[in-house]
Amino acid sequence: MTLPLAGLTAVVTGAGRGIGRAEARELARLGAAVVVNDYGKPGHGGTSHAEGHGGGSGDASAAPAESVAAEIRAAGGRAVAHLGDVADFETARGLIDLAVAEFGKLDILVNNAGILRDRMIFSMSESEWDAVVHVHLKGHFTTTRFASEHWRARAKATGAPVYGRIVNTSSEAFLAGSAGQPNYAAAKGGIVGLTTSSAQALAKYGVTVNAICPRARTRMTADVFGDAPPPGAADPLSPEHVAPVVGYLASPAASVVTGQVLVVHGGMVAVMERPRVAAKFDTAKDVFTYEELESLLTPHFDGESFAAREVLSLRRG
Repeated sequence: MTLPLAGLTAVVTGAGRGIGRAEARELARLGAAVVVNDYGKPGHGGTSHAEGHGGGSGDASAAPAESVAAEIRAAGGRAVAHLGDVADFETARGLIDLAVAEFGKLDILVNNAGILRDRMIFSMSESEWDAVVHVHLKGHFTTTRFASEHWRARAKATGAPVYGRIVNTSSEAFLAGSAGQPNYAAAKGGIVGLTTSSAQALAKYGVTVNAICPRARTRMTADVFGDAPPPGAADPLSPEHVAPVVGYLASPAASVVTGQVLVVHGGMVAVMERPRVAAKFDTAKDVFTYEELESLLTPHFDGESFAAREVLSLRRG
């Protein structure tokens, strides 16, 4: 039986541990050759650039990426490791170039690298804001920039669309808010904007661009979800619940799926709607006055909508 990703090449960032590792292994299982990227800093609370890796501190190490690549090769697949911070422009260029040099072309890009620097907005430092936006949002941009350039050049050379898939990693922190993560929520919201914009720009070249909002137990989320269940017990927050959705979005079966955001965890996939108009008000005159807006909007937000009830609930403690 032909595997759905046979003959295709994938890059997965932040793939040394956690969600990225599960995604890289799944893409390889489905037949893709995989470039396993990871910045490889150990520990929790420092400067690692891998989602599901923890915060990280110490010197960068190739060991996590090399380990995952070795696992894939041991299972009969093809994989190479790449060490580097994908938020660095030239490092991202080199990552895409490595995929082309090793396997002839790039077909799939999974952007997963990220860090946490949690703090309430009134306590957050400039460096904590900049670090998270840099790694998450810029790290998605840089790889997308060079992958899309590769696909556009190939499409222009052949005069026909190419096979291209991008799967980005957003978060429910963007969808529902997260009080102690203003930097993370903002970066993840930016990733959704990058996703929908890129989907429109790249459609004519045959490239789809989607985002997932995964919920998984990793070193980066240990403080949120706690320890894993005992050995042998099912874990609804295992990263292995996320990986098959990425495999699907990377496959030919998902050729009509683009510009979408999917929440994924524990055997559940939710396809999110784009924001819709909840209420509309027109002025009775040519221009709104303060008094007219007060008479229309205050009653709407003061308990007449779900959003208003949520705000009031937050205010009341």
